[in-house]
Amino acid sequence: MVVAAFLFSVMGACVKWAGRHYGIAEIVLYRSLIGAVILYVFVLWRGTSLSTPHVSMHIRRSIAGTVALALWFYATTLLPLGTAMTLNYSSSLYLAAAVVGVALHQGQRVDAKLAFAVVAGFAGVLLVLQPSFSRDQGVVALAGVLSGVLAAVAYWHVRELGQLGEPEWRTVFYFSLTGTVLGLAGSLMTGLSSHSGDGVLLLAGVGVSALLAQLAMTRAYGSRHTLLVANLQYSAIVFASIIGLTLFGDQISVIGWVGIAVIIVSGVLASTVTARRHNSAPAEITSVEPAAEK
Repeated sequence: MVVAAFLFSVMGACVKWAGRHYGIAEIVLYRSLIGAVILYVFVLWRGTSLSTPHVSMHIRRSIAGTVALALWFYATTLLPLGTAMTLNYSSSLYLAAAVVGVALHQGQRVDAKLAFAVVAGFAGVLLVLQPSFSRDQGVVALAGVLSGVLAAVAYWHVRELGQLGEPEWRTVFYFSLTGTVLGLAGSLMTGLSSHSGDGVLLLAGVGVSALLAQLAMTRAYGSRHTLLVANLQYSAIVFASIIGLTLFGDQISVIGWVGIAVIIVSGVLASTVTARRHNSAPAEITSVEPAAEK
């Protein structure tokens, strides 16, 4: 999971660089196309089927995930890399908030630790936002927040698809296919950019780092140490912040660093509480790694 977190941070850096050569829709297009092609080859090699009885759910999950991906890419190109990564990884807090909301709606007892994690996490988001962008970057910051919200929606559908027996590779394939279609549509509307050697290498870096990260992440979750893996995912925020400082000269204030730390601690607490309650309450949401959307 640490390797996956590092590779997703590398992907974020490639996106930030690629944003100087390509539009957001184009980056989504090529990132998704690489994944779709490789997964389709995998399907042919394994002789499995892409047919599914859950088409509508795949569509909802894929659209939410693709829009979340595009918004995260947009925020990444304009905000400090660590800030953009933090806002996207706050999706676990929105999932935890959904758990609290469902419990309140059903008249169930709300876990005090989980409620505290949600409140503290949202306070951390406010701390990250307040010092990390100027007034003219409000739309960009909002895009980063929405990327986390929509990622949480996508993870909810991922969980439902998993409960219905859909294999992970099929879910990821339809997500990549949808990203390819929507990315192509957006690119045709905004115009396709001409390629350069640096641009092609950056696009390849986005696609390959994402693929290798997903493979590492899948291997990590296959170890069955789910709680440990879910908590280690937040190391991506640390890697992204270090890369942002080193390669892009990103400046994050002390308050911003405090907010990042609060979000990480709150996310770990929310993951721990939901994982421990999962066995006794199957209907609840366990922590799902935001990295899966990338």
